[in-house]
Amino acid sequence: MIQLLRSTAFHFVLLGLCFTNLRAQETVPVDKRYTDEIKALANRPAVKAAFQTLMDLEPQTKQDLITLTETPAPPFKEEVKARKYAAMLKEAGVDSVWIDDVGNVIGKRKGRSGKRTVVVEAHLDTVFPEGTDVQVKQKGDTLYAPGVGDDTRGLVALLTVLKGLEKAKIETDADVWFVGAVGEEGLGDLRGVKHLFKTAGSKINSYIAVDGDGISEIVHRGLGSYRYRITFKGPGGHSYGAFGIVNPHSALGKAIHYFTDEADKFTRQGIKTTYSVSVIGGGTSVNAIPFESWMEIDMRSESPERLNGIDQLLQKAVQRALKEENGLKRSGPDLTVDIKKIGDRPSGKIEPTVPLVQRAMAVSTYLGAKPRLEVSSTNANTPISLGVPAITIGSGGTGGNVHSLKEWWLNDKGYLGLQNVLLVLLAEAGIK
Repeated sequence: MIQLLRSTAFHFVLLGLCFTNLRAQETVPVDKRYTDEIKALANRPAVKAAFQTLMDLEPQTKQDLITLTETPAPPFKEEVKARKYAAMLKEAGVDSVWIDDVGNVIGKRKGRSGKRTVVVEAHLDTVFPEGTDVQVKQKGDTLYAPGVGDDTRGLVALLTVLKGLEKAKIETDADVWFVGAVGEEGLGDLRGVKHLFKTAGSKINSYIAVDGDGISEIVHRGLGSYRYRITFKGPGGHSYGAFGIVNPHSALGKAIHYFTDEADKFTRQGIKTTYSVSVIGGGTSVNAIPFESWMEIDMRSESPERLNGIDQLLQKAVQRALKEENGLKRSGPDLTVDIKKIGDRPSGKIEPTVPLVQRAMAVSTYLGAKPRLEVSSTNANTPISLGVPAITIGSGGTGGNVHSLKEWWLNDKGYLGLQNVLLVLLAEAGIK
């Protein structure tokens, strides 16, 4: 068993909800013009041919999923998987492929006019540390392995859609970038997509992230988050001989109490906002006053104002605890505190009436599903926060136990997910 926690820390969930994917459904009608548009698009002979190709490629798609899942991509160490994915994109038919400065894989398929650029993206990284056994095991029709669904299935969906476009000789009007992004999970803090928009944001006209299973969910609201590592530091000493000096654990306990007491009141009204004191650590021995005490905190909201509001409560609680602990000392230097922001995921919303959202809803409906508009924390957060039309959609099939060693994915009409990605992409990029 891989040891997922540091030896000096333990998980401590306190009075809050801490979800990787927090969902809130929204009911919005689909405009008939987009329903008609998708139906006409799907009935084109070339698109029908691409649909058939996606189904014919199912055995190869499965093998690609196994190959990529068994290529490790631990946090901040996605290089091996990036090189493998770049080679697979090149073989599948992109016009050019490169790996950028932070490790994103970008495969460009030129459009007829090239006046617009549509990005379709899945993330390379998983949550699992280096050394995790990522060998795929199959039981019946189900594949089991860490990362098999999140988000290796998304990467493979992009790859197969590219193959479908090539086989059917479909030419889009816009350039299409097939992207394998780094840093989506955990402390990666969306660094891949942030870099993409920092360096090439002006070229990107719409953004389609592929993450998760099924074909019903359409994320159009970015769940923002702030994450901090807060460390109280003191001189440390013998529990008896140095008694009377500042104690970092005492300050940490006060900070947690003051913060959660006020945060509880704050989060009982208004737009949903959550908080979690998730990891704490410090100390060396039962008979030693610790020299440091630290915690990691996660706070989330789709409202930038609410997120800033709960952040202010945290800052006040930390300073209050620092002042009180220093006021209790009988000797020695003051306690200090280091407040480090380790995560900053932007929030925002793309209105349901925006063509990209409407097209995704129309595609989901056309494929026999009931579209659901949701909020979540994904790579689409960055473009959404910048006002670029962006969504996150599923890659088909069903899965479970995400972020665990028992993660699984089942090819339950998985081809519908590929058709989902293809149709949304073609509707945005235009087809000759």
